Amino acid sequence: MIEHPRLDLLIAEHGRTLTVVLVVIGVLAVVATGWVAATPPTSTTTEEVDRESVATETTTSAIVVEDGPWDEGTELEDNPVYVLSATPGLTLTSETSVPTDETTVTHDVRIRYEAERDGSVFWEETEQQSRTSPAVEDGVASSETTIDVEAVRDRQTELEAEFDGVGTIATVLEIVVEYDTGTYSDEQVLTTPLQVTEEAYWLEGSLADSKEHSQTARIEVQESPNVAVIAGFSLVAALALAGAAIVVARGPIDVETVRRSIHEHRYAEWISRGSIPMWVGDYHVALDTLEDVVDVAIDTNERVVHDEQRGLFAVVNGEVVYYYAERGQWEKTAWPELELGEGSSPGDGFDDSPAASTLRDDLDDLPDPDDDDAWKQI
Repeated sequence: MIEHPRLDLLIAEHGRTLTVVLVVIGVLAVVATGWVAATPPTSTTTEEVDRESVATETTTSAIVVEDGPWDEGTELEDNPVYVLSATPGLTLTSETSVPTDETTVTHDVRIRYEAERDGSVFWEETEQQSRTSPAVEDGVASSETTIDVEAVRDRQTELEAEFDGVGTIATVLEIVVEYDTGTYSDEQVLTTPLQVTEEAYWLEGSLADSKEHSQTARIEVQESPNVAVIAGFSLVAALALAGAAIVVARGPIDVETVRRSIHEHRYAEWISRGSIPMWVGDYHVALDTLEDVVDVAIDTNERVVHDEQRGLFAVVNGEVVYYYAERGQWEKTAWPELELGEGSSPGDGFDDSPAASTLRDDLDDLPDPDDDDAWKQI
């Protein structure tokens, strides 16, 4: 436990108030700790919500119409090239994956002819092959379209003759997928050049596409409680309640006793402990405070002697003794005060017991306090 005169003085003068203040601080710190732990801070961030994806993939197939390299009736799937005489019809199977079966989907298959010169298109023509709205089952909408490749070749040959010397003709296969999920509506455009010669045909690239849809929303995110703040409030609570317990444990403290201890501590370098005889000095000057005794010691370059048995602080300067005593006058410091027992009469200071009578007779036989010679002979 902390021992310090100034702390004792603070407790002696304001102990009750100090206890109440420390308890209030401790309780408030405990409440604050619980509040910080129960209400962690939040921050606002942007997050994608209502995410949906739509993907379309198209495969190709063709049925062999006459015997040759393949038997008639053979189905060829996703061949890198098809022989025009054996497979004049190209079937496109488009499958669109959607978020829900409530989505509406439309597949629009087109053949586009473009006249180009120096890489720029200056004329185009579009022929719609089919437009279907397949039902969605298990999140997939599927449709089939068969293209007459021989007819495509014939139209391409006509255009090449018309634009001979002016530009080149390019044939493009295009599939437009329109959809509405209920949340998002959009379209996908799948295109690839369709190369057609007198003997064969093929697709330059794949017919596939996918799109991601989402919306942004600002949401509140709960963060972890501030550990540093909780630790700080907990420490304050512990210190405050411990301080209140210390104040209560120190109990009632006499203010004057504490103040004298403070003075002793302050003037410790001028005070020495010792024993002061009654007969020292011819003149005894009583001072009001310990500070006054220390001032005399400083002025006379002497030491203050603290006689703990007599409760006396004194400076001996030749025949003069400057002193301060809690008991009062010099003579009253000679003997400790006697407690009154049962049967004592108010004002006589002694009781009527035989022991008290004997002690009183012995005291009466003592010489006069001012008779130093008589005291020296004892």
